[in-house]
Amino acid sequence: MTEDPWQVGLLDLDAYLAKVGVDERPPSREALDELHEAHVRTFTFDNIDVLLGTHPGVALEDVQAKFVTRGRGGYCFEHGTLFAAVLERLGYDVQRFLGRVGSPTRSPRTHCVVVVSLDDERLLADPGFGMSVLRPIPLHDGAEDDHRGWRHQVRRADPAVAGPGWELYRLRESGWEFMHATDELPVQPVDVLMGHHYTSTFPASHFRHGLMLTRHSADGDMDVRHTAVSTDAVTVRRPGEPTEHHGLRDGELERLLDELAVPLTSEERTRLLDVVAGLRRSG
Repeated sequence: MTEDPWQVGLLDLDAYLAKVGVDERPPSREALDELHEAHVRTFTFDNIDVLLGTHPGVALEDVQAKFVTRGRGGYCFEHGTLFAAVLERLGYDVQRFLGRVGSPTRSPRTHCVVVVSLDDERLLADPGFGMSVLRPIPLHDGAEDDHRGWRHQVRRADPAVAGPGWELYRLRESGWEFMHATDELPVQPVDVLMGHHYTSTFPASHFRHGLMLTRHSADGDMDVRHTAVSTDAVTVRRPGEPTEHHGLRDGELERLLDELAVPLTSEERTRLLDVVAGLRRSG
């Protein structure tokens, strides 16, 4: 019997599919796009557990309990762990890779993506970035995707700087903005664990010093906005429209936790509001 280092057999696939509202289908590009978008819309990107000091870890069993059972979200290591397991159980050919957000020579490998090989094409699935892509993008140099008005581009990274890999960009009002660079090094569960440990405990990690909470919102089949909440600000982006940005107002975080449907216990909610208030005072 082949060892399963990623513990994919522990996944309750039926419960996950019910949570995101997608039926099980054989592997195809259409089915993959549908599942990716459903995942991104269902689960927030956030660092709430890091701020509260209660993060359960990034093992599949823990991520499943948090996301599927509780309906919570998290950051890239959790999204990537869960989404890759789902794809494997559905019969997709999956690889997990790590990447750098920021300088390729100074930033640590603290981002996790999933690459899917399908119909002789490799696709970048990235459900766990702050402003995640809504569907996978082909890994071709210069490949562009415009989905519901959200435009992204993939470029081959300079191997002399960071080794073989790929860079992801998003189109903003001022032009193409760099998001992250993903390498092609093999990844084991311990690598994801180490990345999570650094991100959640290293004193200088920005995940420990400010709130990050984002969600895509939709009205029926039409994409409405992407909302990002930080310790001090709220940013709302709509396809083809100027970005809205304003300082976080008194009492606004409480309203946004409801609006973005973040399922916190009363104790977690109270503690989070207290932590963010403390960060605002110290900042």
